[in-house]
Amino acid sequence: MHDPRAQTVTRNGEAGLRILTFLHSFEPGGVERVALRLVREWRKNGTTAPLFVGRTCGVMREELAADLDYHTPRLPPFAIHWCETIWMMVTLPAYIRRERPDALFCAGNSYTVIAVMMKLVLGRQCPPILAKISNDLNRQDMMWITRLLYRVWLRIQGRFIDQFVCMEESLEKEAADFVRPRPGSIMTIPDPALSVAQITQLGATKRCSTNVHDRRFVAAGRLVAQKNFALMIRAFARGGWQGDRLVIYGDGPQRDRLSSLANELGVADRIEFSGHVPDLVSRLTDHDVFLLSSDYEGVPAVLLEALAAGLPIVATQCSCSVRRILANGGLGRMVPPRDEAAFARAISEVAADEQDRTASLIHARRFTIETASFEYVLAFDGMIGARKRKSEAIN
Repeated sequence: MHDPRAQTVTRNGEAGLRILTFLHSFEPGGVERVALRLVREWRKNGTTAPLFVGRTCGVMREELAADLDYHTPRLPPFAIHWCETIWMMVTLPAYIRRERPDALFCAGNSYTVIAVMMKLVLGRQCPPILAKISNDLNRQDMMWITRLLYRVWLRIQGRFIDQFVCMEESLEKEAADFVRPRPGSIMTIPDPALSVAQITQLGATKRCSTNVHDRRFVAAGRLVAQKNFALMIRAFARGGWQGDRLVIYGDGPQRDRLSSLANELGVADRIEFSGHVPDLVSRLTDHDVFLLSSDYEGVPAVLLEALAAGLPIVATQCSCSVRRILANGGLGRMVPPRDEAAFARAISEVAADEQDRTASLIHARRFTIETASFEYVLAFDGMIGARKRKSEAIN
């Protein structure tokens, strides 16, 4: 059977596409991880995919970029991590002018301010921009005045960015309501969180059994306010059984604070902070239940990984996509964000063997890098073609 992904998409019948991705650094983050995996897949399939990185620090450089060529501007004689967005605004335009890519890939919400600035600085020289919506746009976690200003900012994005990609169909209406871009400039490409090889391996892996009274909970993510691990730890202290254990993979600025909280609640001996790991998926099958406590997300890749591993799930409804990902509760327990009592109750009630593993795997197969990378290239090709036709009509 012919696989369309084997084709190299050309720029409307001309030379192959040149898609430029820009990232702050190789610091661990879901947006950056997906972007690097897409760059790798595009290059593997014949698309020219230059990569601009503002600074080279971060553990993902060795994990995902050790064999990738990328451009980094000459760094100033002072640390730039505190002003990395401004640094990219200053250095990226010259690289775009020199390399002349056909399109820019804005990998997530945190990069849209750079994308809009490129439009302002470069004007007509700026290539069309495709932006992936990586986070919840409703943002009920914000104060009303902050949320109002954020929605104004979303409208501004809608005026400057050429194409928006949602990672789950349920996010399209939210994007249309809050961003209000031009008609036809929102589409869905499922989150490329997994590879076909990972799903195949997980499907063939038998999860280790556990004593019914000694459940092994697992969570993963950056230890930052958005992920609200403090809620998880408090809920685990309330709802976990005496023999339960919780392993948290990831690192970040809140690690010491969270460790102190576990100690204050008397569960420090049952919670393990395991730091960042390069291959989370392969470790999930050593556990029984996956927990997600975020205040807001887009399409959480860790949920998709947990589904592929066949784990029961307890997750906050941190995005309108969560209900669809978890099949309206059929593939996981959902609780309101920041609701400690509901989270604790779900932890107390969840069973290590309650997940329908077959249904989980089927659902996870929608979210592969192999399919998404090809669909992204088609989206870029269509966006570039539309820009070209519009230019020809004006001239």
